[in-house]
Amino acid sequence: MFTLSGGHVFPLYDGAVKADPPLRLVDVRHEQTAVFAAEATARLTRTPGLAVLTAGPGVTNGVSAITTAYFNGSPVVVLAGRAPDYRWGSGSLQELDHPQLVAPITKRAWTEHETKRIAGAVDEAFRLAVTAHRGPVFLDISLEALFGQSETGPSDTQSSPSERGAAAARGAAVALRAAETIDAGAVDRIAGLLADAQRPVLILGSDVWLNGAEKEARLAAEELRLPVIANGQGRGILPAGHELLVTRARSVALREADLVIVVGAPLDFRLGYGEFGGKDGAPRAQVIHVADAAGQIAGHCPLAASAAGSLAAFFTQLAGGGAGGAGSSGAGAGSRAAGPGHDWLSRLQDAVQTAVQADSDQLSSDASPIHPMRVYGELNRLLEDDAIVIGDGGDFVSYAGKYIEPSRPGGWLDPGPYGCLGTGLGYAIAARIARPSAQVALLLGDGAAGFSLMDVDTLVRHELPVVMICGNNGIWGLERHPMRALYGYDVAAELQPMCRYDDVVHALGGAGELVTEPAQIAPALRRAFDAGVPYLVNVITDADVAYPRSTTGI
Repeated sequence: MFTLSGGHVFPLYDGAVKADPPLRLVDVRHEQTAVFAAEATARLTRTPGLAVLTAGPGVTNGVSAITTAYFNGSPVVVLAGRAPDYRWGSGSLQELDHPQLVAPITKRAWTEHETKRIAGAVDEAFRLAVTAHRGPVFLDISLEALFGQSETGPSDTQSSPSERGAAAARGAAVALRAAETIDAGAVDRIAGLLADAQRPVLILGSDVWLNGAEKEARLAAEELRLPVIANGQGRGILPAGHELLVTRARSVALREADLVIVVGAPLDFRLGYGEFGGKDGAPRAQVIHVADAAGQIAGHCPLAASAAGSLAAFFTQLAGGGAGGAGSSGAGAGSRAAGPGHDWLSRLQDAVQTAVQADSDQLSSDASPIHPMRVYGELNRLLEDDAIVIGDGGDFVSYAGKYIEPSRPGGWLDPGPYGCLGTGLGYAIAARIARPSAQVALLLGDGAAGFSLMDVDTLVRHELPVVMICGNNGIWGLERHPMRALYGYDVAAELQPMCRYDDVVHALGGAGELVTEPAQIAPALRRAFDAGVPYLVNVITDADVAYPRSTTGI
């Protein structure tokens, strides 16, 4: 249970600490951190995360984090306190009708007014959160209902709390498997389009991981010899260095492809709104969109085909050439490996190598001030296979998205398409708890650090060692450079030069150091990973270096 103490929800704390076994309670310094931690728990464990917020500002402080979970399809349950019904409308402390506020950013938001109905309402919230398409669910409970008492029914007295917990877990597992099928006819159509394609590309998004389809996705890509671009938590499904992973050749692949299959990701600004190919007089690529629920299929762009349902079933059937074992053109999986796709894959592999070689100098740059790419050149050498890398920032973290490639699925967390800063500390808290033996590396822009660095106190109090790396260029880089390009000057884009964020971490009980020269980066990172305490490496980077961004997302 991630929370920040509030009187409206005391009974939930009482229930947590007196449960058998007790429910771990992690109290944070800002409610958004509580919800971000619950969301990261959901994304790493693929089971619901739980945040408990007190009434009024407790809920409103959590709104951006709930919205982030909504855009990421993260199964999060948010339980909240509420002013008493018997005083409603009289102006009691923190009186606010929360469900109206969060209804647009949740799968369901409602109030429970009766004590005897709370248990069933909470069960329903957890069930809804994990039902496709996953997402946050909000339930607030009036003060008198939450502090009230209710007779337990016969079915409740016949089982222990641990047995009821196990039953709830089984119920959640059933919900996760509820959509185990996918329309066979749709898969046949997709298999036929794939068999006819000369330059196909497969894009794997976060929902492939969240839906537990990562093994099937990798097997299908390997069986069909499909070039793969990883997006979001799709990263790591094909590990770094895999011959089919062409994320570094993304621009070439999406410019020249004749068929793009997007699975488990929305066709949003990150994927050019679903418009691929069409360059230099070539026809636009055909686009196939596959999602875990029909409501997630894109409606804003033309699609050659689509399918909704179990992503694991989709990949299994596609690897077999469709439900009947072959595509509509009579070409099964075996023909893909020997077909024209071989030259296409070679073309993309060459583009990957060209990109890698072009970046090698800057990843080892001795420039002073420090080029941000040098940080990633050093970090890559220290990351272990099970590391969890978390990005919270603009330009500095954009470099991470380009140069950090996980070795395993489930090893990457970023804010997702909502683009909310301040996720980092909450994500790091959850990552350390979810994966106690793994490296946890949190990458912070100096702007992002201002949103949540106070929750280093939470890391310290709960003994959660995390390595934080702050790319500190003293500006809002994602805004300063575009504004100068548009207007020739910038305003409201300056931060404090060489701000000592490492001293902030020291003051909160952690450790850290300032890095101003390239040669200092690697030793500082090694000390951070060896420290066993929350540790921030504050790297002063060149403010004049702008990430080479091709889109602003607008």
